[in-house]
Amino acid sequence: MSTATKGGDGKFRILGIETSCDETAAAIVADGADVVSSVVSSQVDLHARFGGVVPEIASRAHVELLTPVVARCLVEAGLEGNQLDAVAATVGPGLAGALLVGVSTAKALSLVWGVPFVAVNHMEAHLYACFLEDPALEPPLLVLLVSGGHTMLVAMDGHGQYRLIGTTVDDAVGEAFDKVARFLGLGYPGGPAIDRLAIVGDPDAVPLPRPMPAGFDFSLSGLKTAVIRYVKAHPDVATADVAASFQKAAVEMLVDKARRAAAETGAKTLCLGGGVAANSLLRERILDVCEEDGLQAFLPSREMCTDNAAMVAAAAWWRYRSDGPSPLDIGVDPNLRLA
Repeated sequence: MSTATKGGDGKFRILGIETSCDETAAAIVADGADVVSSVVSSQVDLHARFGGVVPEIASRAHVELLTPVVARCLVEAGLEGNQLDAVAATVGPGLAGALLVGVSTAKALSLVWGVPFVAVNHMEAHLYACFLEDPALEPPLLVLLVSGGHTMLVAMDGHGQYRLIGTTVDDAVGEAFDKVARFLGLGYPGGPAIDRLAIVGDPDAVPLPRPMPAGFDFSLSGLKTAVIRYVKAHPDVATADVAASFQKAAVEMLVDKARRAAAETGAKTLCLGGGVAANSLLRERILDVCEEDGLQAFLPSREMCTDNAAMVAAAAWWRYRSDGPSPLDIGVDPNLRLA
């Protein structure tokens, strides 16, 4: 990558755009590590009454919100568009209509400003959220990526080099949290609601299974169904106890698989990523097992767990260094794989 940057100071500044689901975000990151500005406009209130993300509503909201979000991002950075060195956007995985809004905007801006366009995998972006907050991190790493759409164990052997160790065979963990919360009448988003209520509940009050598929894959659907069946059979059970018991069971499954995968792959560092990485019990248990097993643990800040564009711009910097610009005819891929 050329060091002749538009800023003239040798720093390569990328505008990242994230619209894969229900967060409209833009950020400017210099050299893949320095967050110059970051703006996130949440759509939670728009989707809360439906108990989950409505794709058409999300896409329309991105259309309305993205231009002012990008403008605010530039203002906060004190930069003009023609001072940037590249524009990046998430091309997948995610909601097709939502992805199209961000990718179309990013391509248009790259043409207007005369800078390269860089396509980014959303899951790779979550990996690079870790490097944003700790640039000293070095592969190989084992990353537990947990969100509303994904539950994955990824071995990161080097920058851009990934091995998928395990994934969910049914519901993603964030999806399971949302469905259980909706059943319990806790509203949306379900993860934070269950996390808050679990604090006052008894995590051992409700006997729940820990489905463990062979290898390092995950299964959350059976656990969700077990919660529903138990509550229907015991209608007087305290909601806080159900929330705490469900959260404990889900976290135990995640941590057990991550711990064994770290041992088998020889990883020295275990990182968390994705929206569910903000869960307080998961963070606590990961720290515990890493201390017990002599592993380094890295937990991103809660701001970096949720969808944001800074992680997109950071991933784009590494991707541009290795592959160069992406062709402007590249399309979105709602089912894009990481490895």
